[in-house]
Amino acid sequence: MKDNFEEPVFNELICDPINSSGNYIKKENVRIIGKTKIKVEEESHEGVKVILKKDEEESIKEIKFACSCGQTKTIILNYSE
Repeated sequence: MKDNFEEPVFNELICDPINSSGNYIKKENVRIIGKTKIKVEEESHEGVKVILKKDEEESIKEIKFACSCGQTKTIILNYSE
């Protein structure tokens, strides 16, 4: 029952494009840079969906606004200071 209310946690990956060739990504070219949670606000406002990307401590890292017309705008938050 507890799993029904928890948001899934995903590994956040970065790939080195210089060493990859074709359509294949080799495991030695991929690094795990952290963990992230992704939440989509289903209730859209005037055709705009809000997508929240959080870290494991529930701090919002990225806010993405996706319009039904296909355009997106992203705000990236940096808590390093």
